Amino acid sequence: MQDLPKNKKIILFDGVCNLCNKAVQFIIKNDKKDIFRFVTLQSDLGKEICNYIGVDQNKIDSIILYHPGVAYYYKSSAALEIAEEVGGIYSLISILKIFPEKLRNYVYDYIARNRYKWYGKKESCMIPTLELKAKFL
Repeated sequence: MQDLPKNKKIILFDGVCNLCNKAVQFIIKNDKKDIFRFVTLQSDLGKEICNYIGVDQNKIDSIILYHPGVAYYYKSSAALEIAEEVGGIYSLISILKIFPEKLRNYVYDYIARNRYKWYGKKESCMIPTLELKAKFL
């Protein structure tokens, strides 16, 4: 995985999920320090990263935060790490770390299971605009 930027954190997300796409748009808007890059889980690179870090895409229905060469997080831990990095008022969300990961992931999984029903699903992954293209790998 040499081609990945070492100084960026990579968010792998469901490219056809409307909730996930809204979350990505929100993160991009609030990523003032230009920390994140984005990859859809459905893309070849997304699959390659998952294989590299040992995440079975058939068993995980989650956002993944990957910091190349350092660590990766998924489910609620990824969401809380992202909120912390976005900073400002959003870093207060990290207070949820006081709850056990199993409980946080139970809530996360409930939302993940229902996301298409509640927020809808696209026919294909989003195509970033020219301005946003640099944020996607």
